[in-house]
Amino acid sequence: MPNRDRMTSRWLRFAAVAAASLALLARPAAAQQILRDAETEAFMADMSAPLVQAAGMEPRNVQVLVINDPNINAFVAGGQYVWVHSGLIAAADNVNQVQGVVAHELGHIEGGHVIRYGEGMKEATGITLLSLVLGAAAIAAGGAEAGMGILGMGQQAAMGKFLAFSRAQESSADLAGARYLSKAGVSGKGSLEFFKKLQNQEYRLAIPQDDSYGRTHPLSGERINVLREVYTVDPAWDKPMDPKLEARFERIKAKLVGFVSEPSQTLLRYPESDQSLPAHYARAYAWHKSAYPDKALAEVDALLAAAPHDPYFLELKGQVLLESGKPADAIPPLREAVQLTNQPLIATLLGHALIATENDANFAEAEKVLRNAIARDRENPFAWYQLGVVYEHRGDLPRAALATAERYSMMGEDQMALRSADAAMQGLKPGTVDYLRAQDIAMVSRAAVEQKRKKR
Repeated sequence: MPNRDRMTSRWLRFAAVAAASLALLARPAAAQQILRDAETEAFMADMSAPLVQAAGMEPRNVQVLVINDPNINAFVAGGQYVWVHSGLIAAADNVNQVQGVVAHELGHIEGGHVIRYGEGMKEATGITLLSLVLGAAAIAAGGAEAGMGILGMGQQAAMGKFLAFSRAQESSADLAGARYLSKAGVSGKGSLEFFKKLQNQEYRLAIPQDDSYGRTHPLSGERINVLREVYTVDPAWDKPMDPKLEARFERIKAKLVGFVSEPSQTLLRYPESDQSLPAHYARAYAWHKSAYPDKALAEVDALLAAAPHDPYFLELKGQVLLESGKPADAIPPLREAVQLTNQPLIATLLGHALIATENDANFAEAEKVLRNAIARDRENPFAWYQLGVVYEHRGDLPRAALATAERYSMMGEDQMALRSADAAMQGLKPGTVDYLRAQDIAMVSRAAVEQKRKKR
């Protein structure tokens, strides 16, 4: 009897691990570093707008954002957000390939697939729990070997059920994406080309190509065969890419490679012999990362020689100057970039430069610039940090604490957000807008802190 009890306990733990494995499989990717960049976000919005409209959604409500991850992937994880890995952009040959990926992810949003993942999980978990009960009963009755078999088959059946559910969602998103591309008048060639890239990756990893059972996604070859029949008969199949959009993509890709890659890799990919604008862009970031500001500025000046009033070239010049210890010199190009775009991320950089001069005369402008930036984009922790510095400089400690509370709240640092919000309320007049905002942050943060404490 003691041995049988231990066997039952062992398989109870096994079944619990099996259920946990299903939960992990369904869980979206963990939080990763978001790459906030004014030019990239503007490009992503313009590139995806026709597809978003074709999917029946409002472009202003859908965001396509880039995260720093070298893997070739994209995903949705709730809300109307499409997350694209930096590795995917670096691997894409043209803008049409990225549009194909975004169209597929929009299919997941329209289909409510993130929410419906729970349906697949519920059914698979039900199979696991049933096999747990039957297996444990068999073990308790003395049939240890039979019980082990029931549990093993139950786990396999549950996993297979969930994987089949996931593959069905992927196939549905493929076809939905094809509809959006067609309605938007965008060719599906890029979509097929990208699936061929994924297929080549499967070949390199020696993934069997005869059956997609056991995978969350259908095999790329299976997807290509289905989509080829849809895309090749579409009126947009032979439609060329927008040359202006493609030129913008090449710039985005180059600056992203320069920002996330090792400088030596960037310089191999974009050698000095390449005098194109994207190559100058990439090398500017590579030299800046390597702490060669003069070489970085030479590349930026080459860009500005071709386009003297390009706001993003001006932004880069200001960034290089600021981060190499010349904040006063950074102000003029950043001012012009803000005037040309009214872009909050660039405005935040200008505010930083004004503060970094440590010149009292610049703090009033810094406050104005930063308050305007936050009014257009509240989800910017660094802007709140800089605004807090301005408030502290002028002795307004309650509002400095409130700005700090905003920053910590966005960063998920609930304990620090609570402390800062409480400190702000001590000095703010009750009933004012700022007091009520501090109160809201304190209430939400306190609840989050208590919830975490209960889970320990």
